[in-house]
Amino acid sequence: MAKDYYETLGVQKGASKDEVKKAFRKLAAEYHPDKKTGNEAKFKEISEAYAVLSDEKKRAEYDAYGNSYSGGGGSGQGFGGFSWADFQQAAGNQAGGFEFDLGDMFGDVFGGGRSRQSRGRDISIDIELSFEESIFGTTRKVLITKNSTCDVCGGTRAKPGSEMINCTTCNGQGRVREVRQTFMGQVQTVRECDVCSGRGKIPKERCAHCAGAGIARKQEEIEIKIPAGIQDGEMIRMSSRGEAVMGGTAGDLYVKIHVKKHAQIRREGATLYCDLHIKLTDALIGTSYKVATLDGAVEIKIPEGIKHGELLRIKKKGVPSQGSRGDFMVKIHIDLPQKLSRKARKLVEELKKEGI
Repeated sequence: MAKDYYETLGVQKGASKDEVKKAFRKLAAEYHPDKKTGNEAKFKEISEAYAVLSDEKKRAEYDAYGNSYSGGGGSGQGFGGFSWADFQQAAGNQAGGFEFDLGDMFGDVFGGGRSRQSRGRDISIDIELSFEESIFGTTRKVLITKNSTCDVCGGTRAKPGSEMINCTTCNGQGRVREVRQTFMGQVQTVRECDVCSGRGKIPKERCAHCAGAGIARKQEEIEIKIPAGIQDGEMIRMSSRGEAVMGGTAGDLYVKIHVKKHAQIRREGATLYCDLHIKLTDALIGTSYKVATLDGAVEIKIPEGIKHGELLRIKKKGVPSQGSRGDFMVKIHIDLPQKLSRKARKLVEELKKEGI
């Protein structure tokens, strides 16, 4: 029965090499014989499928010939039309032994392979801003207790003045090779040295302040620059300002912004809005009002005959954005008198006679 390599890996025919690799790694981790969920026959099937679909030439032949594809034929084939040499090539076989590129393909299966730099823990904090601070930006200083590079040894782990010597565990290579016996034979893996954290050097005398760890828990003051126009709920990411880790990079600091509401002003994008209540007579004959903006009071002209709900624009008094500023919009509310005096009523009746 013809084998459907795409079905074996659970990918579409047009899947990219990365998608094929990702599917293989997931299945390999599940069915590897060394795992509790291992299945040697299934592992051979997915390995055969990956060896073909990860090779452009073999994949093109397989796509072209379909059921007639034999994987190159020959007596050296192991997995039913699939040669062991093909698997070695797909797995990254090196001269002088069967060595997987575990960081790329089998890292999840064997737990070793290419050295991956460790990374410190991310930290998240919350900061509350006034409405004005969110519009114009500001600077905040926060005090955070976290794992940081040791102030005494500067992360070298050595006592000040002490020399660094080769790590005896890895002989100064920074990596340790291990050989494991599997059903496929001896498999060689390479991992980062735990003693020197991949540096190849260790201190002759350890730093007493951090006990040779290179990092110490301490309070650190961090200055956070809040950009103008930031909105409620937005996050600021400060790279490498999280917790430090030996032999790797520090994590990131994430700052979540909370903006207090303004009593009179609201925001929509780069535009600010406020409400202005005016008297009926001012709406009829026009006048001037002072409006409180974030830049101070601005006098605006109320044209005669203005309608209830109409918007008046004050240019460039809104939110700073890309070197410019949005506008400040004033929404007009005309307040009608609840009660009229005799004189006022008489005047209104006269206006009514005039058709107003």
